[in-house]
Amino acid sequence: MWLKPEEVLLKNALKLWVTQKSSCYFVLQRRRGHGEGGGRLTGRLVGALDAVLDSSARVAPFRILLQVPGSQVYSPIACGELLNGSDIYWAIATGATLEEINQHWDWLEQNLLHTLSVFDNKDDIASFVKGKVKALIAEETSSRLAEQEEEPEKFREALVKFEARFNFPEAEKLVTYYSCCCWKGRVPRQGWLYLSINHLCFYSFFLGKELKLVIPWVDIQKLERTSNVFLTDTIRITTQNKERDFSTFLNLDEVFKIMEQLADVTLRRLLDNEVFDLDPDLQEPSQITKRDLEARAQNEFFRAFFRLPRKERLHTVVDCSLWTPFSRCHTVGRMFTSDSYICFASREDGCCNVVLPLREVVSIEKMEDTSLLPNPIIVSIRSKMAFQFIELKDRENLVEGLLVRLKQVHANHPVHYDTSPSDDDMASPVFYSASICSDKFGDLEMVSPQRSGEKEKEESPLPHPEPLTAVFQQSGSQSPDSHLSREQIKISLWSDHFVEYGRTVCMFRTEKIRKLVAMGIPESLRGRLWLLFSDAVTDLASHPGYYGNLVEQSLGRSCLVTEEIERDLHRSLPEHPAFQNETGIAALRRVLTAYAHRNPKIGYCQSMNILTSVLLLYAKEEEAFWLLVAVCERMLPDYFNHRVIGAQVDQSVFEELIKEHLPELADHMKDLSALASISLSWFLTLFLSIMPLESAVNVVDCFFYDGIKAIFQLGLAVLEANAEELCSSRDDGQALMILSRFLDHIKNEDSPGPSIGSHHAFFSDDQEPYPVTDIADLIRDSYEKFGSQSVEQIEHLRCKHRIRVLQGHEDTTKQNVLRVVIPEVSILPEDLDELYDLFKRAHMMSCYWEHPRPMALRHDPSRPYAEQYRIDARQFAHLFLLLSPWTCGVHTEILAERTFRLLDDNMDQLMEFKAFVSCLDIMYNGEMNEKIKLLYRLHIPPALTENDRDSQSPLKNPLLSTSRPLVLGKPNGDTIDYQKQLKQMIKDLAKEKDKTEKELPKMSQREFIQFCKTLYSMFHEDPEENDLYQAIATVTTLLLQIGEVGQRSSSSGSCSHECGEELQAAAPSPEQDSVFAETGNTPRDPRAFPEAAEGDWTVSLEHILASLLTEQSLVNFFEKPLNIKSKLENAKLNQYSLKALDMSHPSQPELKLNNLS
Repeated sequence: MWLKPEEVLLKNALKLWVTQKSSCYFVLQRRRGHGEGGGRLTGRLVGALDAVLDSSARVAPFRILLQVPGSQVYSPIACGELLNGSDIYWAIATGATLEEINQHWDWLEQNLLHTLSVFDNKDDIASFVKGKVKALIAEETSSRLAEQEEEPEKFREALVKFEARFNFPEAEKLVTYYSCCCWKGRVPRQGWLYLSINHLCFYSFFLGKELKLVIPWVDIQKLERTSNVFLTDTIRITTQNKERDFSTFLNLDEVFKIMEQLADVTLRRLLDNEVFDLDPDLQEPSQITKRDLEARAQNEFFRAFFRLPRKERLHTVVDCSLWTPFSRCHTVGRMFTSDSYICFASREDGCCNVVLPLREVVSIEKMEDTSLLPNPIIVSIRSKMAFQFIELKDRENLVEGLLVRLKQVHANHPVHYDTSPSDDDMASPVFYSASICSDKFGDLEMVSPQRSGEKEKEESPLPHPEPLTAVFQQSGSQSPDSHLSREQIKISLWSDHFVEYGRTVCMFRTEKIRKLVAMGIPESLRGRLWLLFSDAVTDLASHPGYYGNLVEQSLGRSCLVTEEIERDLHRSLPEHPAFQNETGIAALRRVLTAYAHRNPKIGYCQSMNILTSVLLLYAKEEEAFWLLVAVCERMLPDYFNHRVIGAQVDQSVFEELIKEHLPELADHMKDLSALASISLSWFLTLFLSIMPLESAVNVVDCFFYDGIKAIFQLGLAVLEANAEELCSSRDDGQALMILSRFLDHIKNEDSPGPSIGSHHAFFSDDQEPYPVTDIADLIRDSYEKFGSQSVEQIEHLRCKHRIRVLQGHEDTTKQNVLRVVIPEVSILPEDLDELYDLFKRAHMMSCYWEHPRPMALRHDPSRPYAEQYRIDARQFAHLFLLLSPWTCGVHTEILAERTFRLLDDNMDQLMEFKAFVSCLDIMYNGEMNEKIKLLYRLHIPPALTENDRDSQSPLKNPLLSTSRPLVLGKPNGDTIDYQKQLKQMIKDLAKEKDKTEKELPKMSQREFIQFCKTLYSMFHEDPEENDLYQAIATVTTLLLQIGEVGQRSSSSGSCSHECGEELQAAAPSPEQDSVFAETGNTPRDPRAFPEAAEGDWTVSLEHILASLLTEQSLVNFFEKPLNIKSKLENAKLNQYSLKALDMSHPSQPELKLNNLS
């Protein structure tokens, strides 16, 4: 198989390898110990070493080296091994053969040897061969993925095993599976890793021992590649309490990328849906496939690399070569085609990139295929430029798809050509983009809203027609002539560049233009080049009249966002004259309010005002609006929202880059988060708030050309310049002062205007002059020392650290909720911690497998901490079954329903964690009177309703009768006078009644029957079951008599105080007996009792509590200590299985109870 070229030093390697074939450029070698007949000692040792090595570390027996003449460094470009006669990446060879490696050797001789002789430079030879090999690797990878998709039988077999082993509901979609080892300490367990849409699962059965791991993606706090003592490359999964290492994958790169994608998609879908929009193919989790995830990864890279809108969907990626006239050759690279763009990126990073909006494309044509120009196409654009692509595979389908999308783009956004000759495009160093004035777009004239509807525009506030710097010109205080001459030199350099590389958005973007940008863009070109580099010019031209309509709709409206904007208007560059009068303030107000109206998810965030004010200085008002759109929605994704997740992710990435590039500083500053908090404003405002304006705009120049990479590398350059002082700083405050002073003294020697200091500047009155740093030097250093980071590396780091940042927010939410709850309950903090995890998991499981219902809202990070996770009645019933100490058999679910209705104060069908825990706290730690009060409330409205789901009464024996004596004999001859006890207790409770916050309504006969049924169910299977049944029978008799007394004396209103004295007068009630005793007559259904039939029969909480206190066995039952820990352990083990059982048998509570037992 072909390998990614890597350097090999042959000084000691010759002892392990024997050369089999060689040419002037390539060497084929065999590993000692492989293929030798008798074999020498060295060969035997090497062969034995290779045989005992782990599969991932075993060395292939053959390899091919690229030999660059005059160099002692070789690059291995292919290695061969055999497994059942098929090519398999990183597979283990059961027997060595020359067959495969000879195929690669033959290919090199036939396809490359004759080509390499035309190169004069050995570096060119190496680059050419490496590029070809990388292309072969990409081709093999795509064909291998296609083969995997063509094996549905194997996948179906794995799916059956996955479902049988983990018992998930059907909605849990398996994405892919791998054979691997899971390390438990120093012991590896060979098994199967299953990656599903919501979980990472591992199964192993070895030597009679079964191991099952289920890790939800939302529980993963860190996902990384690492190494341990035994293996050089493993995947480590870190959760709150454990670390798990997985290794010996056939293709670890592929596994890690799929894991990363699944974790990222699931975490953002479930924890960060504030501004996160999934790709259309990922909207329905149950339909996600491995291919979808790979396509998403490619999409994310494509949009990040070319900084395109999120809605842009990638269609094809093909290897090709582009004719670059400035170098007079074809540049090898890749073509990317999407909904609205054709893009090109050279194989060599930074050599040449091109962005062609289909809106600018006039035609796409196939040329004649020749040996010099194989499979060529020509893409012509409006500014009289043409781009020639060659070596395009599947050219027919590619062109056909491009023409369809080209036609669609032109139909959606029609363009109008200006037939009159115009020299505007030639006179200006850069084209004028379409705006509310009639500007020229190359040879194209855009129809502006001012032309099509001038009368409408006259009635609305007109956007400012030109950049504010053109109105508020400032004269420099020192040597204006020298500054102007430097400006003219820059303009001349840019003019020459435009002639050679193009002047529109379709220009060739090379290292040369990056150097020009690093020098600082001329003032007169700055706004227009910002539009080109960010591609905001395409949005501007595609939406004529859009900004004007937004201004009309948004101005005059008053809301929280507009109040925040008004508050910050006069804080935006107050030192600049453009914002010291109403002209600049009004323009800033219009842009900010229009954007808030366009994107209410973001609305307005602090720091947007500073950025927008600078955009208005150099761009027209409508252009500034579209630049703001480009920054907020694609160049700084997720920066400007409620939690600024994007900025925090980049801060975390910045910390890792500091550790990598400035290790001494990282070692000194143990807590890099403090340093990252200082640098947060660097990212949010692009250094505009902490650096003099004339210097900071050069940073913005680099940002619009290179994206966030420019801010990362400049931040590192700032820290490196101050590393010595920072290492000697005593605390964070001193470090802040060092950096602030340095940044305040960064000057721009080429700026034609006067110096405008940062309005957050420190040390403006220094006693000693502080050394001045030129911004051009600082930017140049940043590119030279820290410019090696690629877009792909940054996006990978972002993905990695987004997990950490989101989980950090989850921990913060958890700590804040527990901080509120802990003082109000008696449950131990460690138990509360586990209860919170169970509560959150119940919410998550509904997100996993249930279709969203209107009341089951998704996680909303903008809500108060206590309300971010809520559960509905069904989820609460599961937790009640798992955790409640009041187990009532099949009656438990009914009790759970009533408990939920009682705790749902605002009737929104959702419950917060605090209410859930408060209820459990009473059940486990409450006094007897608190527990009885809770039970009482569960059997009166609103907990008990007319339509309450109920089962037949379990009271089948005639235990209750109002004719039972109130003075009972004991075995030892003593007697208990219940009348006397009850009378005293009712009086004591009546005295304490005034101390309670609110008197509870009395309980009717139907409600009392339900109350008794619950008590009987609670005593089932208790060790003291018989005593408890007898006691409750006695208490029920007392309460029935109390109710009858109250019924007779209700007219005099003396029941609550005098019923105790009239108990002896109570007569038996056959009707009441028939409810509990099974006689020859059919028992009456208590649910059929109308209110009128019950009359005034009632008992109060005081009556029930006093009656229960007369029986010691009942007192012991309600006051016995309960331990929640065993329930918590059981809940953690059974929460998933209970949910799966509920989804498969939703109406069979007996199955659920058996599952828990």
